[in-house]
Amino acid sequence: MTPAATAEKDLPGITVAPFVAAVFVSAGLVFLLQPIATRLVLPTLGGSPAVWNTAMVFFQAALLAGYLYAHLLQRIRRVEAQVAVHLVLLVLAAFSLPLAITGLTGDPDPSRPIGWLLATLALSLGAPFTILSATAPLIQAWFARAQPGRNPYALYAASNLGSFLALLAYPLLVEPLAALDAQRLGWTVGYGGFVAVILWLGWRLRPGRSAAAETDSRPPSSPPLTWRERAMLVLLAAAPSSLMLGVTAHMSTDVASAPFLWVAPLALYLLTFVLAFRDRPWPPFHVTLVLQAAAVAVAVIFIAFRTGEWLLLVVTNLTAFTLTALLCHQRLAGRRPPPDRLTEFYLWISLGGVLGGAFTALVAPVLFDAVWEYPLVLVLVGLARHWGRGPLDRVERIALFVAIPIALTPPLLLEMMRYNAEFLPQMRGEPLMRLSALILGSAAIGAFLLRDRALLFVLVLGLMSWSSQHISRGYDWAYSERSFFGVMRVARTPDAGLGGEAHVLMHGTTLHGAQSLAPSQRCRPTLYYTPQTPLGQAVQQTQARAPDTRIAVIGQGAGALAAYVGPRDRLTFYEIDPMVDRLSRDPRWFSFISHCAEGPVTTVLGDARLSLRDVPDDSYDVLVVDAFSSDAVPTHLLTVEAIAEYLRVVSDDGAVVLHLSNRNLEITLPAQAAAQRLGVPALHQIYFEQSGGGLSEASTEALILSPTEAGITPFREDGRWRQLAETEVRPWTDDYVNLVGALWRSLVR
Repeated sequence: MTPAATAEKDLPGITVAPFVAAVFVSAGLVFLLQPIATRLVLPTLGGSPAVWNTAMVFFQAALLAGYLYAHLLQRIRRVEAQVAVHLVLLVLAAFSLPLAITGLTGDPDPSRPIGWLLATLALSLGAPFTILSATAPLIQAWFARAQPGRNPYALYAASNLGSFLALLAYPLLVEPLAALDAQRLGWTVGYGGFVAVILWLGWRLRPGRSAAAETDSRPPSSPPLTWRERAMLVLLAAAPSSLMLGVTAHMSTDVASAPFLWVAPLALYLLTFVLAFRDRPWPPFHVTLVLQAAAVAVAVIFIAFRTGEWLLLVVTNLTAFTLTALLCHQRLAGRRPPPDRLTEFYLWISLGGVLGGAFTALVAPVLFDAVWEYPLVLVLVGLARHWGRGPLDRVERIALFVAIPIALTPPLLLEMMRYNAEFLPQMRGEPLMRLSALILGSAAIGAFLLRDRALLFVLVLGLMSWSSQHISRGYDWAYSERSFFGVMRVARTPDAGLGGEAHVLMHGTTLHGAQSLAPSQRCRPTLYYTPQTPLGQAVQQTQARAPDTRIAVIGQGAGALAAYVGPRDRLTFYEIDPMVDRLSRDPRWFSFISHCAEGPVTTVLGDARLSLRDVPDDSYDVLVVDAFSSDAVPTHLLTVEAIAEYLRVVSDDGAVVLHLSNRNLEITLPAQAAAQRLGVPALHQIYFEQSGGGLSEASTEALILSPTEAGITPFREDGRWRQLAETEVRPWTDDYVNLVGALWRSLVR
């Protein structure tokens, strides 16, 4: 018989059902609110994964406020009075519904977006989220008082199960099937249902039905928690919270800027709470220790190697993260205090969650020029393992003295290769990464054998992580900088097709532009922007019929399209990240804008959707949408409403070019469906690079649209563009996006 069933049997006046229903429904609402809220705010901040991570810090802070409220509410002796207070606050919070983003904070400043985002979320969603988040500890405290001797912590597993199912349902069911307005309405109805559940619970706890309501039935007082114990609770809660945001930033940078990937680490994080806080934790803690050691040893090798199979890398990172979070949460579950300290226990856990999240989302981007916080915390969590006692045994000694030199071998190998001009070109890049991974695999075995010696385990993992990060750079970075929107690097690398060395602008594994350092090649557009690609074709054909060409580009990158600007042309970049604008205009790194463009080149900072609202009709002859963020297109830039805005600002015979190259999402059909919905002509082209690699050109997929047939005719007469058959794929709108469908089409095509 389950604990819940046992509790129900022992409560003739009060069944356990309203307790379970309250924590389950509230948890589901809380964790449906997070992806919905992020969808609401995405269009104003460009779809960056940093938006999700910063929002998570807000939600963790609001959770802390809710837990503090639940803890302070326990000072009211009568449960009946506590229920009444909670109901009043629930009703007051309902005045902020339905969910919506307030306009009181105005548009965000791209140079300081964090304060705007936190303030906007607090004003828009703070009240209902905070009051709902207090439910889990509050209901458990009421249960402990209504049924002394029973285990109230079992309800925490039910709470996290509700959270997990809600997050799983969002990308798989809610987002594909329901428009955003329907999601907001459904959440409001669910909130009303939750108020009804609390009324039901209050009715069951009313005087005459429950001794807890009539008397001070608080559990017997236990010794207070020591400050050392409180610190341990905070640290054990902070580590998985930091890792959750760290693995989110790491994966979403190189897979897709998409909520369905962002919610996966959070869902797994909640699942580990469910597993850890069961009456019989599963798997047993000794099994978790073994699995976690193996998973982390493998993940540390591949964290830096982002160019392999993305599905394998995602599975590896999520497995290591999940087992590490489970280890920490099982440690937390083993430190549960008696029921009278229950709300304080959750308060310290919540504080740890806030600190861990704030470190990753707010502090780390200032301290580090790359996403170092994720491997750093993943390695340091090894200190929560067994430390071991006594001298090392024979196997441990061998593992230690073999693993350390093996872990240092790849960087030494790279340094040796630098002095071999013939060998280095053959080994750099993917071959070197594969060889390094094979070598570090031997060190991983040594780390696994040292898993019961926490300090030594962390030492070997730390050396492995440093080695893999050192090797994985692929290019020699001349410069690295980090902003709210990600990490940008300028690399210096030789390229025969560009006549020698070139500077490359990189974000994750995506190249945002390259420029030859050879004077004769310096103003030659490269990669996706060469004259042969659809983007280059569109600009040149527009210039051929409009000598004073007005060009607009969403997404600045290295500024390569500025190389096309003649003395009578003008170009406007729309760029959300001030760091990108600064790098592309710095002659030390790129000179497309400063030296190659013959006409004026300006940059409008901010999200393009917001910026274009102020642009008059018929302002441009051609608009190129190239808003990539490490192989991901922000979805709000491909909706029907967005494309209609693009068509508004170009002339009647102008063109809108959508750059749709993407390794992991099929986004051409939703864009084509949007053109069909708008009733405008559209043509498609895929260009395959001819040079066999290098930086001189890149394969490119694009869709070109025009407000009129006259605007599309020159491209229709060009045999490189073709008409796509009509699609039945549903177009994306500001109210509807189906990223799961885009991922599925990419996998099966």
